[in-house]
Amino acid sequence: MKCKENLLKQLKELPYFNNGMVYQLGKQLGLKDSTIKTYISRFLKRKELIQLKRGFYVSLEFYNKNKKDVSYLFYLANVIRTPSYISSWSALQYYNLTTDVIHTITSVTPKITRDYKNKIGNFSYNSIKKDFFTDFSLVKGRFDFFIASPSKALFDLLYFRTNQFRGVSIKEIKNLIRDLRIDINEMDKDEKIKFFNMIKKI
Repeated sequence: MKCKENLLKQLKELPYFNNGMVYQLGKQLGLKDSTIKTYISRFLKRKELIQLKRGFYVSLEFYNKNKKDVSYLFYLANVIRTPSYISSWSALQYYNLTTDVIHTITSVTPKITRDYKNKIGNFSYNSIKKDFFTDFSLVKGRFDFFIASPSKALFDLLYFRTNQFRGVSIKEIKNLIRDLRIDINEMDKDEKIKFFNMIKKI
């Protein structure tokens, strides 16, 4: 019983963990793999752990302490599907370029498109060609996360909306930006230039 409590105590200090990390901690406490597997099931059943996806977790206690910190949610989004970066609607909201309330955390990945739904929320990942898996950076803080630049976030959003900009004119793109209520005028001048240059290169 003491080992189980010690294991849970250590897990509660981690921003996230996977099965491998749990087994490593368990072995340090002298626990067998079969015992650790049983403990994980019990922690989940008692709702002391939240499953992010198969084999990946966060303790309910750690999540409750940090759930209002958007950087933590973005950090988890990077963890759930790697490699990926925050983009499209979520990044545009982060940069205050849209006033719409975004409920799904949107990301871009070179892997196949996939959505994850868990007790924390909805995480959506759109697949993009490796050549376009660019122009994102690491925001450092208590929780580090990768996010697209403002111009790339807008590019990614419209890339998927317009079927990779096929047969779409610049005028139509500007109309679509207006219809989507994206305040491109709030975007830095250099970022706006970069956005339109990205489109021209396609």
